[in-house]
Amino acid sequence: MIIIAGALYVEPAGRQAYLAECQPVMQAARAATGCLDFSLSADLVEPDRINVYERWESEADLLRFRDSGPSAEQPAAIRDARVERFEVSSLGSP
Repeated sequence: MIIIAGALYVEPAGRQAYLAECQPVMQAARAATGCLDFSLSADLVEPDRINVYERWESEADLLRFRDSGPSAEQPAAIRDARVERFEVSSLGSP
């Protein structure tokens, strides 16, 4: 399993518009083969932060979705990104 998690930083005044533009991406990801979860959400503390959380069954599933790519406007709106990729080797209840 692959997890992508972290934060994107955009202009606070543009955060809601950015998230609205991402809604089709979220819907496409959730419908994609191998997507277990995909969420972009406004952070409740930092007005410029968007929390990122993705969970994929495999690297191949993640890469297949990534090849579809975001719109040109989305990367341009990101001022900073702190997102990491994790490979999960075991699962269990907390």
